Amino acid sequence: MKLKISSIFLLVAVVALSAFKNPTKPVTYTVDPSKSTITWVGKKVTGSHNGTVSLKSGTLILDGKKLVQGGFIIDMNSIKDADGSDKLEGHLKADDFFGVAKFPAANFVITKVSGSGANVTVTGDLTIKGISKPLSFPATVSVNADGTVSALAGKITVDRTKYDIRYGSKSFFDSIGDKAIDDNFEISVKLVAKK
Repeated sequence: MKLKISSIFLLVAVVALSAFKNPTKPVTYTVDPSKSTITWVGKKVTGSHNGTVSLKSGTLILDGKKLVQGGFIIDMNSIKDADGSDKLEGHLKADDFFGVAKFPAANFVITKVSGSGANVTVTGDLTIKGISKPLSFPATVSVNADGTVSALAGKITVDRTKYDIRYGSKSFFDSIGDKAIDDNFEISVKLVAKK
């Protein structure tokens, strides 16, 4: 009987030790730009504008089902107005907004993920016009039955003045009146990634 108990303990110890020696390695998933979306909303005193901007690339790194690292690159040349206004799109690409001739891409790099389960808080550095600032937002990350990973984050608030985008800002132009544009704009991100 003692031999059987000793054998069981030995077997448990070997299994535990092998699990310790071979921990799971984080897996990198590549973002599929054709299935991923970024939408934006900008507000002003007299209304608002909204539209889309495309992803160039990105990665999500998961340890099991937990997001641990990653990031994505945004193609700023692809900014579109939902109403199809060429004038607005041209202005957003100009130097007094995103200056896409000089800064054709923006990017976000994850520095920390907190929380457990599917609902997490993502913290990282957002770079626009060559200026990087920290940003945190709630997100939902899930591993789907088909092996893809979905990451959803809605209404991420970005203060554009932190990125030297001052056009129409009451923070810099006192007498702008009803032509003022809100310093904050919102983006919603949906990433779909696969191995």
